[in-house]
Amino acid sequence: MLSLGLLLEGSVPPTATIVGAGPNGLAAAIVLARAGFSVDVREASSVAGGATRSAALTLPGFVHDLGSAVHPLAVASPFFSTLPLADAGLHWIWPSAELAHPLDDGTAIMVEREVSDTASQLGDDAAAYRRLYGPLVAGWDSLRHDLLKAIGWPGHPLAMARFGLLGLRSARSLVDSHFRSPRARALFAGLAAHSFLPLESPVSAAFGLVLGITAHAVGWPIPQGGAQSIADALIVSLHQAGGRVTTNARVLSLRSLGNPDLILLDVTPRQFLGLGSEELPPSFRRQLARYRYGPGVFKVDWALSEPIPWRARECLRAGTVHLGGSFDEIADSERAPKQGVMSERPFVLLSQPTLFDPSRAPAGKHVAWAYCHVPNGWSGSALEAIESQVERFAPGFRECILGRAVFNTEAMQTWNENLVGGDINGGAVSGLQFFLRPTWRQYATPLDGVYLCSSSTPPGGGVHGMCGYWAAQRALKSYSRLRAS
Repeated sequence: MLSLGLLLEGSVPPTATIVGAGPNGLAAAIVLARAGFSVDVREASSVAGGATRSAALTLPGFVHDLGSAVHPLAVASPFFSTLPLADAGLHWIWPSAELAHPLDDGTAIMVEREVSDTASQLGDDAAAYRRLYGPLVAGWDSLRHDLLKAIGWPGHPLAMARFGLLGLRSARSLVDSHFRSPRARALFAGLAAHSFLPLESPVSAAFGLVLGITAHAVGWPIPQGGAQSIADALIVSLHQAGGRVTTNARVLSLRSLGNPDLILLDVTPRQFLGLGSEELPPSFRRQLARYRYGPGVFKVDWALSEPIPWRARECLRAGTVHLGGSFDEIADSERAPKQGVMSERPFVLLSQPTLFDPSRAPAGKHVAWAYCHVPNGWSGSALEAIESQVERFAPGFRECILGRAVFNTEAMQTWNENLVGGDINGGAVSGLQFFLRPTWRQYATPLDGVYLCSSSTPPGGGVHGMCGYWAAQRALKSYSRLRAS
């Protein structure tokens, strides 16, 4: 990590203001504070954390995750792994199975930590699954550094070449060339659907590969006590580095920040347009205005009287459950938002954390969290469709519901303004925008000392902090060159 310690010795430290206390904003703040900056993080909400927050949304004593719930990329993050987050109170819980994908025949495909244990459930496709994931999992420690950074020459070109030849394809193309059985095809469809892309779209395969690799390489853990634990641990690390966070501190313009040496913005292009006002050159404003947001989510949190009564009882071993049946059904569901509609049988992503962390609910009770993909800004309700999908694989589910909290796309954006139209990825990941986010400048802007560090910059969505880390590194290098000139 670049250090300005010698440069700053005996002098007044330079200042940095971070707008937004999500994981990326906090990561950027920690990098700058460790480099000797006096760092102030401004957060509009009364609670820091961005999309990594938890709260009692339904009934007293039931703790729900407002945004992210399951965190393979947080464990895999090259930056987070350098921080003493366990000492700061963050403790991970690994379910006994990473993922369950139930099917209509009453069985479920269970993604186990070992590639071979997962492959053994896939019949004639067992060998193909091992050939696909085995080499990628073996090279994950190198691969993660290249995947979780800006586009550029990879540090491990052979590993990236192997991944790229597969990942640049569509999920349908990869499945057609590797798998024949409905079970293997359905499993990969659910993994690839995390992309929010139609499964016929280029690079949709990359998401299925990364999520499958992480399941086998590091697991899909949940943070004890809820996602807020991640944010709280990052804030402790920031305080230890000398930085501070101010909540209830909405920033309305860049001018209101005064003249810090660096400003890093954990916001999407739409918010930046408002903050930059007339300071931004017209050409850059046009570039930001063209930035595309992806599908939104419709999310439901439940307080439950008992565990979800899955027909395939092995689903109770998994922290995450994919509900969508076959490849073709999931493909139909993921094609719908791009067409401006919601599927009648949407692909549903569900988390059931209290099976493994009973501290989040009263004794014997449980919480669950689920969402499906809908058109950006969609104003309809997917509640019935989501609960029907759960009931399809868990008859009697509705009888377990004690309370629910429902978030449409507008409600998602209301509690976190970065979730524009319900988009939890910071922008669409299709076309050139997959590589260059939000513009060809990536983290930099035309304004001296002002940088973007949100999930609208590389490497994109997910709780890993790497957007903030790389933005801060870019800012430090530019600041050092300026001081040296």
